[in-house]
Amino acid sequence: MVTADPRQAYDLIARGDVEGALRLTTALMAGPAPSVGAYAAHAAALKAAGRTREALEVNRAAAERYPSSGATWHNLAATLGDLGHGEEAISAAQRAISIGLQAPETRLVLARALQAEHRFDEAEAAFAEALRLRPDYEEANNELSQLMWMRTGDAERSLGPLQRAVAANPNHAGLAYALAMAQEFTGQKEAARATAERALTRAPNDRRLLSLVVELSCKLGDAGTAVRWAAQAPPEDPVARAIQAQALLAAGDGPAAAAAAEDAVRRLPNDQYAVALLATAWRMIGDPRYGELYDYDRLVAAYDVVDPDTSEGAAFLEELRAALRRLHRYTTHPFGQSVRQGSQATLRLDGAHEPAIERLLGLLRDAVARRVGEVRGEGFFQSRNTGAAEMSGAWSIRLLGASGHHADHIHPRGWISSAFYVSVPDDVRDEARRPGWIKFGEPGVATAEPMPAERHVQPRPGRLVLFPSYMWHGTVPYPSAAERMTVAFDAVPVVR
Repeated sequence: MVTADPRQAYDLIARGDVEGALRLTTALMAGPAPSVGAYAAHAAALKAAGRTREALEVNRAAAERYPSSGATWHNLAATLGDLGHGEEAISAAQRAISIGLQAPETRLVLARALQAEHRFDEAEAAFAEALRLRPDYEEANNELSQLMWMRTGDAERSLGPLQRAVAANPNHAGLAYALAMAQEFTGQKEAARATAERALTRAPNDRRLLSLVVELSCKLGDAGTAVRWAAQAPPEDPVARAIQAQALLAAGDGPAAAAAAEDAVRRLPNDQYAVALLATAWRMIGDPRYGELYDYDRLVAAYDVVDPDTSEGAAFLEELRAALRRLHRYTTHPFGQSVRQGSQATLRLDGAHEPAIERLLGLLRDAVARRVGEVRGEGFFQSRNTGAAEMSGAWSIRLLGASGHHADHIHPRGWISSAFYVSVPDDVRDEARRPGWIKFGEPGVATAEPMPAERHVQPRPGRLVLFPSYMWHGTVPYPSAAERMTVAFDAVPVVR
């Protein structure tokens, strides 16, 4: 009989031992009457393994077995939300609340689900209720401000909730971080740095604030300040080592940046950001290992999964455009993402979209399975291949106007990342200037000397580009005001 405490599973997940957590929770579930905690821990382990659909079934079984448990309904709502089952998530969260669960986290889950269903006024009210229960709730404050920003593009109004929360809680490092991030993504980099630096005087060991101050200093061209702040990071912390690598890249100290990034990757081998920094440092110092990490010929693939020159393909793409446009309800970009001056819409993975979107998602899943079969063998990227991968998130970006673009970035939580082109302006036919083309290799962090893009892929309606999530990518600016609409997703290895 298994007598382990389900809470041990969370410790294993935190240490990166997902397989150990799965073994422990599978044994717990084998008993005649698994507890509420056993169900929750097993679902958490499945999520950590990239098996979210299986986690959902565990959460459903828990709700059926323990229908009077508010926590069980909360867990079900959270997983439903993760998979984009918006209406079901709303119902499950409301069930948890009706049972008497007073947790602000449940109001946050409800607010997110309402937002996913474009019920924005109700979402704002649910965020506000979460904040009534916990006024210093970082996530609720941040997401309420972000929702207001995306709906209106009004920075002054949107930052109000966060500014008031920071004023009321001056020692809350998380709220200060959220405000600084919001200021950065509403075009106020100097104000963002000032907010983060003030907070660091109260919380000098806060890693997120330190990372943000370093990043902002680099973006503002102040490498010296970035290096001074980064030097305060504890060297035994692998994330802090990545912070130091970023500052050293901005200062042009390639060898020291490489040493710091190598240390970070050695201790956090699946941290896509640390890997990207290491690649950048290797490129700076001419290390041949850079060519292995950024082997464009082997690691970037383009598939024309829909032919726009056939009547069937053209009709499908037009139907897809119309369906996606109905999802784009925001005025401007979210916080913390690569898109600038455009809208982002989350795609569900529950089969509930219009037929054109569901057909596309099927084509994309087929392409991932094909790619998994192609990238076997030796290599850093290939080493994570378990033989199967699952989408961990999908979204659509719609850019309108010449200022819309993607800043150079990586995808920190993916393994395979992507860009599928739905609509592109006629400018992309210009093979000399390459407007609107996806580019690879130009770092999204500051470097002492510019590092230009090394590979470009021409967009075409119906074309899917797949690449490692740690690979820097962005778009070449284009002058056209015509629509540019894409679908993107991250896929992660499935751990069995």
